[in-house]
This record gives sequence, structure tokens and C-alpha cells, in this order.
Amino acid sequence: MTKQPEELALMAESGRLLASVFGLLDRTPLAGLTTLEVDAMVERFIVEDLKARPASKGQYDYGFVLNSSVNHVVCHGVPSEADVLKDGDIVNFDITLEKNGFIADSSKTYLIGEVNPAAKRLVKTTYEAMWKGIKAVRPGARLGDVGWAIERHAKKNGYSVVREYCGHGIGRKMHEDPQVLHYGKPGTGLVLREGMVFTIEPMINQGRRYVRTEEDGWTVVTKDGALSAQFEHTVAVTSDGVSVLTLRPEEMARGAAA
Repeated sequence: MTKQPEELALMAESGRLLASVFGLLDRTPLAGLTTLEVDAMVERFIVEDLKARPASKGQYDYGFVLNSSVNHVVCHGVPSEADVLKDGDIVNFDITLEKNGFIADSSKTYLIGEVNPAAKRLVKTTYEAMWKGIKAVRPGARLGDVGWAIERHAKKNGYSVVREYCGHGIGRKMHEDPQVLHYGKPGTGLVLREGMVFTIEPMINQGRRYVRTEEDGWTVVTKDGALSAQFEHTVAVTSDGVSVLTLRPEEMARGAAA
């Protein structure tokens, strides 16, 4: 589960390129676009501009470059020409990228136009929860510490944490050990050590934590129809803490403070 320094350097490059994809989305007026148009735009950028491979396309027979999860969609939303992003929506774009044999994975929830305060609060809290988990990462800490930090922040703000999906180790393969739960007890679980690389990607629901999968076999939605938000970064355990390999331009600008 640990990567050598030369492998970590290649993973950091994949992460840097993936962060630039979100920089593109940040600069793009999303209102009025279909999620399929966003998928096509991201694919062109990854392939033509970054000379990289969109790692999700073809994985598990999935036909698209990204997942687009709008409003009550928890994860694995499928891009569609029927899904037009409109004022008031929240949408998570989950994107992977492979360069030089190594994969990076990240996601961000965007606010489209004027979003109501309750939705804004959910998105803000989800982002904060992800960072609570990231800041718990260091050599000698345990995965239970990470999950506990995330769940504690979500529950404190009146939200629930989806338990059916979790973070994961990542490297030459999209999904490697360990599994990274977004709930847990401090002092339990796998002991973290330098060189481990994994994703932290909490899905936080406005209502109850329960979900269901729609008939397409991909799209996961909240059972109660309430909103859900998600953020994700790929992180590496360093000698003295954690390095966020997919840190985005706007996060660098503000020091990545949650």
C-alpha cells in the first residue's frame, strides 16, 4: 500500500494535471450547459491539452469521463444531454486522470447561479468535513481517526454521512487498498504510514444517510430526496503529515484552509 518516492512524484504530476481540469471548470460558466457537454469539454482538455488519459472512461464498462451528480444524486451520476444545469442547482463533478501509469481522483461540488442558503450550507460543511479528514492524516494515525473527524463535523451541523461508499487507495489502479471510511472511532483501524496514497471523498446528506441505486445501475440518489454534496482529494501520507496531490488552484491561493 506504500509508494516509493519516484512513484509519489509521478502521482503528484497526475494530481497537478487533474487539479488543472477543475481550474478549467472554475473558469467555465456552467449554467445552461448539459452535463454531457461538460463531459465532452473535460475529455477534450484531458486528452488534447494535458496529453493524459481520462481514467474513468471504460472502467467497469462506464462510457464517460466524469460523474455528474446533481442535487439529490449522491454519486455516480451519468452525464446526459437531458440534464441541463440551471440556476439553483448543486452539481458534483467526479473526475479521474491517468498520466505516466498513475491515476489521480478528485471531485468538487459546484453552485450553479443563485443557490438557496440551505444548499450553500450543505456544500460548505461537506468541504469542511473533507478537510477535517485530511488534517487527521499523519504517520501513526489510524483510519478511524479520519472517519471520526469527518462524521463528527457532519453530525455537529445536522447532516448524515453516506456509509455505502468510501475512499480508497489509488496508484497504478483506480481502486487499491485500503478502504477509507468516512465514519469511525478514534484510535481504530489501519495505522497510517509514510508513502500511503488514498482518496478522502465524503458524501454528506441534508437528510438521512440512506441511498438507493436507480435503474441505470449507476446513479445513486438519496432515499428521501434531500440534497447531497461531495468533495474529494487524493492525498499522500508524508514523513510529518499529509500532502494533497490534487490541490486545486483556488485552494493554493487561499492556503487550502477549510
